[in-house]
Amino acid sequence: MPGNCAASASETRLTANGVESGVTVIGLDDTDSRERGMCTTYVAATLADAVREAGGTVERRLLVRLNPAVEHKTRGNAALALHTDLAPDRALALAREHLDMAETDDPRTAPGVVVAPGDPADVPQRVADFARRGVRDLLDIDDAVALADDAGYGTAHAGNGRGRIGALAAVGAWRAFDDWTVECISYRESDRWGTTRDVDHESVVAAAERGYPDVWDTVDLGEGYPVCVPRTPCPILHGIRGDDPDAVQEVAAAIDSEPVAGRALFVTNQGTDAHLRPVEGVDELREGGSFRVDGVVETTPETREGGHVFFELGENESGGLGERDQHATVDCAAFEPTKRFRDRVRALRVGDRLTVCGEVSGGTLKLEKFAVRELVTTERTTPDCPECGRSMGSAGAGQGYRCRDCGTRAEGKVAVPVTRELEEGWYEVPPCARRHVSKPLVRGGFDAPTHPER
Repeated sequence: MPGNCAASASETRLTANGVESGVTVIGLDDTDSRERGMCTTYVAATLADAVREAGGTVERRLLVRLNPAVEHKTRGNAALALHTDLAPDRALALAREHLDMAETDDPRTAPGVVVAPGDPADVPQRVADFARRGVRDLLDIDDAVALADDAGYGTAHAGNGRGRIGALAAVGAWRAFDDWTVECISYRESDRWGTTRDVDHESVVAAAERGYPDVWDTVDLGEGYPVCVPRTPCPILHGIRGDDPDAVQEVAAAIDSEPVAGRALFVTNQGTDAHLRPVEGVDELREGGSFRVDGVVETTPETREGGHVFFELGENESGGLGERDQHATVDCAAFEPTKRFRDRVRALRVGDRLTVCGEVSGGTLKLEKFAVRELVTTERTTPDCPECGRSMGSAGAGQGYRCRDCGTRAEGKVAVPVTRELEEGWYEVPPCARRHVSKPLVRGGFDAPTHPER
C-alpha cells in the first residue's frame, strides 16, 4: 500500500530550478482501464514503496496530465514519474515487475516504462520537447521508442507498449514545465475497490471551505458535487488539489470516510493550462489540440438539442456579419456538462470581442474558459418620435423613418444602450466540468479580472 504522504511532503519541490535531484527517473503510463479500474498513480505510489524497500529514496512523485484530446486516453490521461537515487538497472527491474499491476485484460491498456539515468532537470532538450508535445500534440509510439533508445534509456512494456509515449513525456516533464501544483491522493482498501465509496459529503464541503483558495476544485458548490471523489472503480478514495502541500494534506485528513489504506503526495501540472497553445488567429486552429485565440462573436448563441450552446467566432474587425466568407471562423460550444457556464455563453452578443480557450474536436472548439475583452454596449434600433414619443416607421427604402402621427422624420436607426449580464474579464466552466490540466481562475495570474466558479 502507498505510504503516508506526510513522509514525503518535506521532499517536495515546486520548481526545478536549482533543485538537487536523484540520479534516476522512472516514467510509467497506461496501466489503468476505463471499465476495469486500477490507476497509474497507485502503481507509481506502490512502486515508490518498493524503491524504498530496495534501499533507495524517492525525492518526488510527478503526475503529468497529457493531451486531453488523445483518443486512447482514460479520463485523466495521466503519466507518472518517480525521481529517485536507485540505480537505473534496479529501477527498471522493479518497474518491470510492477507492470503486472496493469489492467491488461482490457485490450486497450498497453503499459510502458522508461527509465532514465541522470538529474530530471538535465534531460536532453529533445526529451523535454517531447514532453511539451505530449501535453499539446498527438504522438507516435515509434517516435517515443526511437528517442528513448537514442537517449540511452531503458524501457519495458506490455501489449503494444503505447504507454511508453506517456512514460517518456513524464521523464522529460520536470525540465519542460515550470508551473507545478500538488495533489494528495488517498487510496481505498483493496477489498473495497469497485464498490460505492463511503465519504461524508458535509465533511468534504467543510474541509474544502477551510482550504480555499490554496486548495481548489474539491467540491462544486453550485452543483453540490464532490469533485474530489471519483466515480470509477479505481483504487482512489479522493484526491485533494491545490498550490500548497501542507494545505492539501490538511484537507485530505479532515474528510470523514471509510478507512484510508494509504496516501501519496504528487507534484503535478494539473491546473496550469500547460495544454493550451496560443495562436494568432482562428485560421491556425487544428484538430486534436487545445488553443487560446482571440476573436469576435459573429452569431447569436444558440441552444441546441441536448442543451448544448453554440456560437460562431471569427476575425471580422467590424464585429458584424458582413463578408463572412472572406475570413476564418470556428464554432465554439459550451456542452451540457458545463452546466451554469452555458448561461455565460448565452449572454454573449454579436460583436463582443473575446479570448477563448479549449480543445478543437470535429471542427468545434469546446470551451474551457473565455475572457470578455470588449462588450457591445449599444444596439441600433428604430427611433421614437421626438415630438410625440411614438415609435417611427420606415419611410421607404433609403428614406429613413417617419412618424405616422405627426410626420416628423429621422434619417435612420439610432444607438441605444443595452444592459449586459456579463462584465469584462475571465469566465470558466465550473469545477464539475473542469479538465484536470485546465487552470482554475482562483489560481490567479490572468491578464484581466476574473470571475471564479466554485
